[in-house]
Amino acid sequence: MERKLSARRQVYDRGLRALVWICAGITCALLVFLIGYIFYRGVGNLSWTLLTSQTSYIQDTIGILPNILNTLYIILVAMVIVLPLGVGAAIYLTEYASNRRVVELIEFATETLTGIPSIIFGLVGMLFFIQKLGLNPGILAGGLTLVIMILPTIVRTTQESLKTVPQSYREGALGLGAGKWHMVRTVVLPNAVDGIVTGCILAVGRIVGESAALLFTAGFGLVLNDFVTSLQSSSATLTVALYVYANERGETGVAFAIAAILMILTFAINLSANLVGRKLKK
Repeated sequence: MERKLSARRQVYDRGLRALVWICAGITCALLVFLIGYIFYRGVGNLSWTLLTSQTSYIQDTIGILPNILNTLYIILVAMVIVLPLGVGAAIYLTEYASNRRVVELIEFATETLTGIPSIIFGLVGMLFFIQKLGLNPGILAGGLTLVIMILPTIVRTTQESLKTVPQSYREGALGLGAGKWHMVRTVVLPNAVDGIVTGCILAVGRIVGESAALLFTAGFGLVLNDFVTSLQSSSATLTVALYVYANERGETGVAFAIAAILMILTFAINLSANLVGRKLKK
């Protein structure tokens, strides 16, 4: 009887193990297929002219240089604003806040914000920054909208990094006569910098891949502008340009080329996050 039960358990375990491997294989195969198909359709349409010029109806050319620059502009604007806010909020919640109910309420709010669809952020950004504050659609309005989106990510990742710092480090610094802020600045932050940097890189990855929120705030402009001009003028990022070329202009080849560029950027961001995390841990 025991042998029969043992044999059945072995068959059951092997069946479940095989099912897990099949599911994992299907998932990996789908991922490889999607990535391979994007590169197959996109790499052939990449050219130096596409990367270094702008779209012109007169010359009948298509270029995505303005969209590449707009993506860099909006990353710069969003990160310059969100880093002090997110890191400062996390430091306050972890090191200074004494009312646990308020901390739990703020943490619940940040967790809730991470689950809101990006299109909602776009509508709120359009209503508040453009209609209420009077900003024009552009990099500034889009960057401020992205700040609201990625702020919870920066706050939560920084909080978790700060919590991993041993309490004995804080007690030792305070015991040697250091003030609260001096202890945070010289002991806590240096030991949590790896998690903070990783969270920032992940936030940059979300900025690069965002489109729904920017459709209503950054605009569809494909014109090459300098940084100051693009702050208050319609400026499409790479993801918005992909939407425009695929749905409105029927330029499927250009859309796949942009998708390939975004895939390369995604790989580069994830690789840099892993490398930075490993280097800082050492």
